[in-house]
Amino acid sequence: MRSPHNIAAPAGMIGASNFFELSVAVAIALFRAQSPVALATIVGVIVEVPVMLTLVKIANNTKGWFENE
Repeated sequence: MRSPHNIAAPAGMIGASNFFELSVAVAIALFRAQSPVALATIVGVIVEVPVMLTLVKIANNTKGWFENE
């Protein structure tokens, strides 16, 4: 899409992680906090942090793929 790195990298990360918090709220509202569904969504959020840090490293390492800003 020819976006500069400082736009494309954060947009990709925001798009990838945007709905985890909403999924936790919906799971707790629909299935109660003690359900395995709520536990699974909470574990998903915990797993999200190292995944997002890895994506940040990838984004920083691929900065040269983008045109000069």
